[in-house]
Amino acid sequence: MSEDPVTFSNRRMALDLSARARGTACALGAALLFGASAPLAKLLLPSVAPLLLAALFYLGAGVALLLVRVLRREGSRNREAPLSRADLPLLVAVIAAGAIAGPVLMLWGLERVTALAGALLLNLEAPFTILLALAFFGEHLGRREAVAAALVVAGAALLGLPSGPVSGGALGLASIAAACLCWGLDNNWTQRLSSRDPVALVSIKATSAGACMLALALLIGQTPPPAKIVLAAFVVGSLSYGASIVLAVYALRALGAARESALFATAPFAGAALAIPLLGDVPGAVDCAAAALMAAGVVLLARASHDHLHLHEALEHEHSHVHDEHHQHHEGPVPEPHSHVHRHERLVHRHAHVSDLHHRHEHE
Repeated sequence: MSEDPVTFSNRRMALDLSARARGTACALGAALLFGASAPLAKLLLPSVAPLLLAALFYLGAGVALLLVRVLRREGSRNREAPLSRADLPLLVAVIAAGAIAGPVLMLWGLERVTALAGALLLNLEAPFTILLALAFFGEHLGRREAVAAALVVAGAALLGLPSGPVSGGALGLASIAAACLCWGLDNNWTQRLSSRDPVALVSIKATSAGACMLALALLIGQTPPPAKIVLAAFVVGSLSYGASIVLAVYALRALGAARESALFATAPFAGAALAIPLLGDVPGAVDCAAAALMAAGVVLLARASHDHLHLHEALEHEHSHVHDEHHQHHEGPVPEPHSHVHRHERLVHRHAHVSDLHHRHEHE
């Protein structure tokens, strides 16, 4: 018996809203966990150099996610698509841009500019991610969504605004901007890999990043800290880098890089909020204004709706899925979610959507 058109439309809308709500929750959760690393890192920095601390954070994430993969392999079946040999070039590009080039360019640049210039320039990651997503990776933002993203980025820039002069050599400024461009590419390339198992993807990425940073730190003569500091850094890294980046990959899958990066830009707010009880910081008028801007942007982005008639070309790929409107390829009940290679036939329809895996169509 075929489903009533009104019932089908309502079910489709519910699925779209549910996926978007989950993606938004994942992005904000990722921002919360990552933002928390800033005040916690400040507590650890007297005992360990910054580059070495970053290496320990990433290695902690890699170790924790490796344990998750082992435990999951011994338990129930994995419902996510595995990484394949065809993913290797993109995975190498992600590691090279986000784990090697980005951190090295940032550190080289920060040594040559003032704290204010560095703080302002580091906020370029979100706009670079959004611009790349819109110009080269087939994503789209409506007017309300673009305004919302701008509000969040402006709030993040305002929140990270320290006092002092803005100065620095041209090469230092260019180096930090280039680091943000590398992370923008990393975010968009990671979005293309987000159909694969996020835990496996982030475990490889975090371990590679940590190993590269550790080698660089030891090469320039930084001394490993005591074991208790290493353990503390591993715990922070497992949550603020491991769990955070896994959630970010889920958000990239559901929302696309542009929307995810706008929501992730709220991370400084999470760090500032945690700094109040941990470090005794007192929020000022600028902090409250920044928080209001980011809150307004998040609400506007979450409520914005993008709905029009659009075309899906025929496509064959693999990712974790349930049997929604885009996945009607089984007869009879099957376990959900699950992952296998499947084909999408050409389809024209209309519903609210974002730039997820199935909606990379052109807009007039």
